[in-house]
Amino acid sequence: MKRTIRVLVVDDSAFARMAVARMLRTDPEISVVGTAVDGRDALEKVLALEPDVVTLDIQMPHVSGLDALREIMLRHPVPVLLLSSLTQEGADVTLRGLELGAMDFVDKSSVQGNMNLLALGAELRAKVRALAHAPLALLERLRAAGAERVAAQPARATRADAVVLATSTGGPAALQAVIPRLPEGLAAAVLVVQHIPPGFTRSLAERLAARSALPVREAGDDEPVEPGQVLIAPAGWHLTLRRSPRSVRTRLSLEPADSLHRPSADVLMASAAQVYGARLLGVIMTGMGSDGVLGLRAIQAAGGRTLAESEETCVIYGMPKAAVEAGVVDRQAPLNALADEIVAAV
Repeated sequence: MKRTIRVLVVDDSAFARMAVARMLRTDPEISVVGTAVDGRDALEKVLALEPDVVTLDIQMPHVSGLDALREIMLRHPVPVLLLSSLTQEGADVTLRGLELGAMDFVDKSSVQGNMNLLALGAELRAKVRALAHAPLALLERLRAAGAERVAAQPARATRADAVVLATSTGGPAALQAVIPRLPEGLAAAVLVVQHIPPGFTRSLAERLAARSALPVREAGDDEPVEPGQVLIAPAGWHLTLRRSPRSVRTRLSLEPADSLHRPSADVLMASAAQVYGARLLGVIMTGMGSDGVLGLRAIQAAGGRTLAESEETCVIYGMPKAAVEAGVVDRQAPLNALADEIVAAV
């Protein structure tokens, strides 16, 4: 008989604990082995019950979710799914949690309060199932990698004028292992697609900028794309590029409206391939789904190169796997080598 996924639900709200547990129990592959009312209770029950996944509310009294997460990662690492709220403070705390080792999050505010939490059921169950199979060896690596920073290196002859980097589940922590390792003076622009709810992109850019030699910011509309900078596509918008007489410039759009993700890696990569041709590198990192397969195919068709994060370091080997199986990946590399691969291509 197939073993069920054992989940610990942590939330200071009795209603939220009940609602999350009820949503999870509708999946025959998931069993809720316990609930906890705050961070201290969470740590005790993680040690006693040894769950496969923990759902963790961030804002709790006494011992906060972040304090509990820090202790869980130190004493008994386990995949953690954060439950967060969409405020500026909530976005900052959520991203801090992803840096500390949480693997993904669900935005509670998208359903307008506790009484509508049940609307999150499908997303919650899908993410619990995905995280249950994530390699635990990644937890410490992802948590620590963002602290490293590569010293500035002299610019070399440019081979790629731009790099498009796409990621989803596990991406915020993985980006901390790549962007801060890119050296000052990188002779290419870096464009990032991260699947994330609207409201989180600016905080993500600010946290990356604080640790990076390169400037990092959320992309705006109709601004120049320049070497040595990192632009992150804003959540809720497609980012495309166009060549003007003097520069390459950004364009934000809601079209195509039927895209599964906005921003979409496919949309940005296809646009960048038209602008940069063979002088483009496409990179696919950890994430669920297949976004990026069509984009990498467009890059290859234009003569550019493609790179994917290898399975052993992916939180979710979904997007890279889909690209590899489609035959649109030239090379694979582990997370801790991606920055060096990017620098070598520029």
